[in-house]
Parts: sequence; structure tokens; C-alpha cells
Amino acid sequence: MAKPYKSQPATAEELRERILEEYESLSKVLKHIAQYVLDEPSSVALETLAVLSERMNVHPSAIVRLAKHLGFEGASPMQKLLRDSLLSSGNSLGYAERVRQFKDSASSRELSGPDQVLTDFVQGNVLALENLNQSISANDLKLAVDLIAKAGTIYVAGFRRSFPVASYLAYSLHQVDKKTVFIDSVGGMTRQQIHGITESDLLLVVSYHPYAEEAVYLVSSAVEKGSKVLAISDSLVSPVAKPANLVLQVREAEIRKFRSLSASMCLAQSLVMAYAFAHTDGNLNQSSIR
Repeated sequence: MAKPYKSQPATAEELRERILEEYESLSKVLKHIAQYVLDEPSSVALETLAVLSERMNVHPSAIVRLAKHLGFEGASPMQKLLRDSLLSSGNSLGYAERVRQFKDSASSRELSGPDQVLTDFVQGNVLALENLNQSISANDLKLAVDLIAKAGTIYVAGFRRSFPVASYLAYSLHQVDKKTVFIDSVGGMTRQQIHGITESDLLLVVSYHPYAEEAVYLVSSAVEKGSKVLAISDSLVSPVAKPANLVLQVREAEIRKFRSLSASMCLAQSLVMAYAFAHTDGNLNQSSIR
């Protein structure tokens, strides 16, 4: 493990960047804690060390050890930094806590019928969409649109649960006349479908835990060819996110053990429409995106 930093991060963004820089050098336990800090910053900000250690299934001293490695005197200053960031954003109750309250409420009541199922899914997805609007910065969206615009060809991939999002992206990019290759791996042709990617192209990959081996392979192949990679994933340190040029993190709703795709589809629509209006003079394909 690399030597600890001598100065603590000044902002939550600096903390995030420092964790990403240090992630590969950390031990397995510290990687697990670091990923939790990245994925659940509001929970780290608001909960006690005892609660956090229980949720992460680690000893409290391990959390302190990570904090010190990142430049803090202990876990409390790291939590304070995240708490100050949370309060300055106007969200006194973090997303993780709101989701936890929703899950507790949903699981404590019996399903009274299909209408209750609909209500639960609507409420869970509203939370996920609100978080999406708050968590993805305007700058990251601009960078993503620029990557799409500058790419000669966009190779789009997503497997298993991510497949619907990837197929929509490929379809809608075609509809706005962007040269696109959809890697669907039919007939086990993953390697052949990525074979033609070049350094002027972009791989747009969608992958969530548990990360598909095909997605990890495609990212590795694209990086080896010198291609740009835009990843849509649930963690900044997922195997498809770490090598990517840009990561758009999406936290989907989980309703009664079923993970939704509403936020991912909303992000996919936003990316394509933002590209269309910024780089095609707003003139969409005559058939539009239907």
C-alpha cells in the first residue's frame, strides 16, 4: 500500500479523486470500505462508526485506517467533510437513508394487490430518478456528449440486466444518424463484434453488479486498441468503470428484491437527446426516436 497522504482532502470531490487514485494499491478490506465511501457517501456522513462497521462487516479500526491513509486524522474528520458537502447541497437527509426508510416501509407491509405493487415501484423509482438528477454533474454530462459527438463509430454493449439499456442506446443513436455498432453477442460473437474498433471510436458499455465477463472483456479490448470508453455503472470502481475515460454512476431502485432500470433508461434518453440537439442542429431523423 502506498504511503499515507500528509494533507486531508479539502472537498468531497477531492476525497473521491483521492480514493480513485489509491484504490488499486489498497488491501482487499480497505478496497471494500473505499467502495462503500464512494457509493454511499451520505450514509458515511450521517451514521456512527459502529453502524458503518456493522453494515460493511468490518472492524471500526479498518475504517479509521483508510481515513488516515487518505490524509485524515481519523474517521470523524472524513465523515465531517462528507456531512458538510451533503448539507451544502441542500439535502439534509441522504439518498441512502431515504432508500433505507423506503425499503423498511415497503417490507413491513403486506401486498394488498397489484395497485400496491405499482405504488411501491413508482415510489422507489422516483427516489432513484431524484438521485440521478443530483448525482450526475453537468460537466460529466457535457463530457459524455462530447465523447459521443467526437467518436467515428460508437460500439454499444450491455449484457443480462443491462441489455435493454444498451439496446435502447444503440437504437436511438441510429435514429439520430450516429454510426453505431450494437454488440449483442449473438452466437458468441463478442470478440468478432469488437474486432473493428479503432482509436477514433467509442465503446459505450452498460454494466451493473454482478458485472458480466463479456463487458469486462470489451472494456479491456477497447483500451488495448486505444479507444475511448464511456461506462454507465453502479460503482466508480467497478471493473468496467476503473479503466474508462468517463463513468456515469447510476443507483437504481431496488423494490422487494427487484432492481429497476428506470434511472438508467432516463439517463440513456438524456444522453442521446442532448447529443442530438447539440450536434445535429436539433434535426432528428424523420421517424424520430419512437
